[in-house]
Amino acid sequence: MSTIAWIAAASLAAWGFLLLGQGFFWRTDQRLPPREAPSTRVAPSTWPSVAVVVPARDEAEMLPVSLPSLLAQDYPGRAEIFLVDDSSTDGTGALARELADRLGGLPLTVLSPPEPAPGWTGKLWALRHGIEQARAEAPDYLLLTDADIAHEPDSLRELVAAARTNGLDLVSQMARLRVASPWERLIVPAFVYFFSQLYPFRRVNRPGARTAAAAGGCVLLRTEIAERARIPDSIRQAVIDDVSLARTVRRAGGRIWLGLADRVDSVRPYPRLADLWRMVARSAYAQLLHNPLLLVGTVAGLAVVYLAPPVGVYAGLSGGDAPAGLLGGGAWAVMAGTYVPMLRYYRQSLWLAPLLPFTALLYLLMTVDSAVRHYRGRGAAWKGRTYARPEAAPER
Repeated sequence: MSTIAWIAAASLAAWGFLLLGQGFFWRTDQRLPPREAPSTRVAPSTWPSVAVVVPARDEAEMLPVSLPSLLAQDYPGRAEIFLVDDSSTDGTGALARELADRLGGLPLTVLSPPEPAPGWTGKLWALRHGIEQARAEAPDYLLLTDADIAHEPDSLRELVAAARTNGLDLVSQMARLRVASPWERLIVPAFVYFFSQLYPFRRVNRPGARTAAAAGGCVLLRTEIAERARIPDSIRQAVIDDVSLARTVRRAGGRIWLGLADRVDSVRPYPRLADLWRMVARSAYAQLLHNPLLLVGTVAGLAVVYLAPPVGVYAGLSGGDAPAGLLGGGAWAVMAGTYVPMLRYYRQSLWLAPLLPFTALLYLLMTVDSAVRHYRGRGAAWKGRTYARPEAAPER
């Protein structure tokens, strides 16, 4: 066989393993686990208290869509919101107060911490101040949610019920991201697909498993485990804070759960390729622990697994290399088939499935660009702040 045929064979073998041996990552059935909740007519004292902590930096555009959904939570127990205005320049804090005054609902406190101390990333610094303020009220749970996340009215109630029923210390849902523009349709479902390939939800949710991850936009955390794991101080330098959070909770003996959301949506638009590129490149190299060898291995792996199949098909059609064409076509078919459930979850055309190699090529280039930014000293830049050499998952 030709070299291309051998590479296509390696790709097909890799897809056979990914299909059956990677925790069935491609399935989308990991939703909130079975739960039982007291009737809403029962006294509120039967429900645990919750503090909702929302870090927000220059989020005036998002708050009119996201904050009302938190204020309107239909939660029978005691719950209040702590929005941390992280040195915003667009009136985020004032707008939050105005929305709360006008709409009512859950009590809202707006906090304004100083600039981050050395060794802290901005979001975790904001969370630290929000959590400190919330602990004064001794809540049973903390809901950590981003300022661009909208919740259905029963979202908090369902999260707490799932945590209590199943004895979970951390319950996280990956918010359904916006898919409106052509670039969002091409890239966003693949983003969640690749994430689940790295952190198969079924493995994450298995008690005692080594794999740990969370989705930072929506994390319900039991206060007791947060204190035991010293959250967020123990992960203060993390750029990929959600994965670091889950690992730290698991190391502290906590039970974690991660799945796809039905009641939680991201409202932030990424209409252009440049917007999505920045989102991915901001943390891609941190995910590789800023390790050049891991970068080389990742690029090679992406090339063999995602790019070799269409190259093999092309070699078969244009060069008469039948083995390369057949092996590449088989690998491409398995790849596209594993992508179909995610496209269905996002209600997108299944014709996008064969385009996954092109999307993977974009992610490969984004990852390389992330490394280039790191070595040029720009590191993980986000909303006017740059973290030149952050740690992906500190061991403190």
